[in-house]
Amino acid sequence: MPTKQFTSGRIRKAHYDDASRQLDLHWDNKSITAYKHVPQEVYRRLCAAPNPATYWEDRIADEYPKGTPMTSTADPDAAKKLSDLFGGEG
Repeated sequence: MPTKQFTSGRIRKAHYDDASRQLDLHWDNKSITAYKHVPQEVYRRLCAAPNPATYWEDRIADEYPKGTPMTSTADPDAAKKLSDLFGGEG
């Protein structure tokens, strides 16, 4: 599934991975929340909701276990940057 961009509200972007059934939500405060075992239909309804944040609160937040955000949406050089900053191997 493609990534869905939102132009208003607290959720700025939603990314769903069909293979892992993981949903990553990118928030207006730059945080990312990941949920595991989310059915594709739930992602589809989130994208079609008039207020995605309300749909998330009602249908996703307490229904699915939290996970780790997908690395594909993060900075690919983040591990190296942390290694350079704190020392160690990267």
